[in-house]
Amino acid sequence: MHAERPDMAAWRGRVDPEADALRWHQCIQPLAASSPPGVALLGFACDEGVRRNHGRVGAAAGPQAIRRALASLAWHRRGPAYDAGDVACADGDLDAAQRQLGARVAELLAAGHRPIVLGGGHELAYGSWLGLAAHLHDARQPPRLGIVNFDAHFDLRDPAGGATSGTPFAQIAAQCDARGWPLRYACLGVSRASNTRALFRRAAELGVLVREDREIRESSLAALGAELDAFVAGCDAIQLSIDLDGLPAWEVPGVSAPAARGVALALLEPLLERLRDSGKLRLAELAELNPAHDIDQRSARVAARLVHLLSLDG
Repeated sequence: MHAERPDMAAWRGRVDPEADALRWHQCIQPLAASSPPGVALLGFACDEGVRRNHGRVGAAAGPQAIRRALASLAWHRRGPAYDAGDVACADGDLDAAQRQLGARVAELLAAGHRPIVLGGGHELAYGSWLGLAAHLHDARQPPRLGIVNFDAHFDLRDPAGGATSGTPFAQIAAQCDARGWPLRYACLGVSRASNTRALFRRAAELGVLVREDREIRESSLAALGAELDAFVAGCDAIQLSIDLDGLPAWEVPGVSAPAARGVALALLEPLLERLRDSGKLRLAELAELNPAHDIDQRSARVAARLVHLLSLDG
């Protein structure tokens, strides 16, 4: 890996006296070129796309806030976990930051790691996809790369005026079209109030699997799980994208665009576990944590719990 050694300052927490009572801060290691395969946390310290999208900036501080919240959570992994440092966008060059994120993701995948990208604005999804696409590229046969996005927004807005946090999946769709690759995109938790008719039409034209926030409830979880299973069965690999603004504002207030309704964490977890255990999950990402607008670290704690859930390996 070419990355600089990550700053491990966030990995601090309590130490318990009992045997077998380890926590994340005691087990996570800085990533090195010789590190055996494991989960690799890679920060995207960027909210340039949020700024361009006229959202509340502050998500660039999200990766460190997630690390701090994760540090004292109990360790239940069997395999190793690593901190792979951050990709930043200090100069406002979002395109370059997305390309750098893609290069880092591709390196992690080539080394056998499972990246979990910590955001940062949702513009990270395009950078992550570039890395996964480079890793899966096969000139003989186009990969069937599926994207499952838990989000209140489609993020399919026209990128003609430049990339933003609202354009990543439109950029991915354009790349798939240019490469002759199939686009398999599922967006779950969509808020009809927050997406225009034009965006719903665009999603229909692209064949997006859409489930609105009001459709995700306890009584529908089994049917939704079966739909996800069928979606995953048609893919070679899955990119999981979680925009924290898809959860209710009372659970996750620290985001660029808080959700008036959202999908509760208790409903998301069984669906995420299904994807984690599918055998096809290659990459996960959490977007839009904005510590500047968080309350009692609620949002950071939810994000940390999601990283913990996605990291479990039996």
